[in-house]
Amino acid sequence: MSEIRASTELPSIREIVWLQTEDGESLIGELAKAENPTGDVILFCHPLPTHGGFMDSHILRKAANRLPAITGISVFRFNTRGTESPHGKSTGEFDGGNAERFDLDAAYNYLADKFSRIWLVGWSFGTELVLKYGAQYPISGAVLLSPPLHRTSAEELTSWNQNPAPLVALIPEFDDFLTEQPAREKFAVIPTIDIQVVEGAKHLWVGETYTREVLNRIVALIKPESSPLPTEWE
Repeated sequence: MSEIRASTELPSIREIVWLQTEDGESLIGELAKAENPTGDVILFCHPLPTHGGFMDSHILRKAANRLPAITGISVFRFNTRGTESPHGKSTGEFDGGNAERFDLDAAYNYLADKFSRIWLVGWSFGTELVLKYGAQYPISGAVLLSPPLHRTSAEELTSWNQNPAPLVALIPEFDDFLTEQPAREKFAVIPTIDIQVVEGAKHLWVGETYTREVLNRIVALIKPESSPLPTEWE
C-alpha cells in the first residue's frame, strides 16, 4: 500500500475531447473514465481564467487522478473559451460568464448520451456558470466550491427552486470573497440548498487536507458508500 499524495495518478481511461460550441468555438477537454464505471460523471467548471484558473487547477486534476479508480465515478473537465492550460488552449475569448453558457451547454450535451447521471461541480468562477445556467439541465446534483456570487443574479439563484436536484455549497471558513453569514443570507432564496462550512479552509483549498475534504464531500453526495475516500492505494 502506498499513500495517495498530491502527485498520485491512479488508473483510468483518459480521452482528450474537443467540444464544438453553438457559436463556433472549439474547447479542449478531458474525460477520465473508470474502468468499471458507475454511470456517474462529474462535469467540472474551473476557476477564473483571468486569474490562473483552468481545467488543470489542482482540485480538478486530483479529482480526475483519483475518483475514477477509487469510486467508479468518471470526471470531465474542460477549458472554457480563451483559456489555456497544460492540456491546450480553447479558441475564443473570455466573456465574463456570458458566452460561456455555450461552453457549459457543449460540455453537458457531450456527456448526456454517455452517462446516466451528470453532476455539476464548479469552483469559484465555475460556480457562477453552474448557478447561472445549470438549473435548466436534468442533472443529478451540483456542488459549489468557494462560490463568490459576483456574477449570478437573484433571478438565476431562484431558478434552482425549479430543479429538484440537490445543491450543495462548500464555503471555506476563511474565504476571500464569501464567508458563512453572507453566504447564508444570499442563498436564502434557495431554501433547500445545503451550505457546508469547511473549518480552516481558504478560497483555493491549498493542501492535501483540504483536497481530501473537498473530494470526500463531493463523493458523499454522489456515492455515499465510497466516502470517506481511502488515503492509500495498493
